[in-house]
Amino acid sequence: MFERRLFHYVDWLTIVALGVLCAIGVAMIYSTTHGGANSGLYIRQLYAIAIGVVALFVCLVVDYRVLADHAVLIYVLALALLAGVLLFGATGGGARRWIPLPFFALQPSEFAKLAVALLLARYFDAVRRPSPSVGDLAIGGAIAAVPFLLIAKEPDLGTAVTLVTILLGIAFVAGLRVKLLVVLAVALVLASPLIWRYALRDYQKSRISTFVNPELDARGAGYQQIQARISVGSGGVWGKGFLKGTQGQLRFLPVAWNDFVFSVFAEEQGLLGVIVALGLYLFVIVRSLETARLAKDRLGAYLVIGFLSAFMFQVVYNVMMSAGLVPVRGFTLPLMSSGGSSMIATLAGFGLVLNVRMRRFTN
Repeated sequence: MFERRLFHYVDWLTIVALGVLCAIGVAMIYSTTHGGANSGLYIRQLYAIAIGVVALFVCLVVDYRVLADHAVLIYVLALALLAGVLLFGATGGGARRWIPLPFFALQPSEFAKLAVALLLARYFDAVRRPSPSVGDLAIGGAIAAVPFLLIAKEPDLGTAVTLVTILLGIAFVAGLRVKLLVVLAVALVLASPLIWRYALRDYQKSRISTFVNPELDARGAGYQQIQARISVGSGGVWGKGFLKGTQGQLRFLPVAWNDFVFSVFAEEQGLLGVIVALGLYLFVIVRSLETARLAKDRLGAYLVIGFLSAFMFQVVYNVMMSAGLVPVRGFTLPLMSSGGSSMIATLAGFGLVLNVRMRRFTN
């Protein structure tokens, strides 16, 4: 049962910060698409925000412990949707990631992150050991591995990797020994030649190679990285002004409304705008970490850390990618990049975070 008195404990400051980031995103999507073939994307983003607000409210009102009790069902439903994508999904850009619906294309991988966070939080809460054993990690790894493989098959390795961050985040808070984490890191390094040879596709290898030296393929794989660096650097301290950036307005930066929306924002708003946006992200992250610390039970703490691990990873990677500091991957910037499923899933995730914070005052 939802108690009305709990609304007094809703973290409105976080909601305001989320709203400002969404507004910045809509403005940047409009800036990079107006007058072109995708000029209506900002309208669709507004619709996604509206649906996302409803999802946030639902995830806020329903007790997160009730959702955790149904975590297995939610997880199975997510797997069914991921399998459905591979069988019946729409293809775009060489990938099959979306299920076409009457009003928009659903990307189940975005919602799979929430399902995995819920089930892993419930599992590690049930373990109740001072630190997870190798067997516990194996079971947790299996939970994450099934959707990981389905998402990687689309292919969407970037989103699949975020599931690993969810597992590691929850396991770390559950007491994962640093020594075991070091062993896993060393094993990953030793396996990297096999990953390079057998797991990565040619276009993924090309992205890594051109990251080291973009000029190797300045008009191909290295083009986006070069243009992203130019966009960020040309903004200076004050920026060129809204709708006045050259890289975004003249379409030098491909798909600027999605993966590289932060590059266009840096060009138009400059260093000061970047500081404001990063400050808002940092505020939301710190506030969520505080929520995990204040949670009344381990389940709530694990759930917050699971969602936040994926969110932080995407934010940090996208910002660094926009500045040309890491290889180009298909990582959207949560709350700012164009993408209905990403927006709805992210706001729903923050609904769970707010839920945990609010219900620390319940029995």
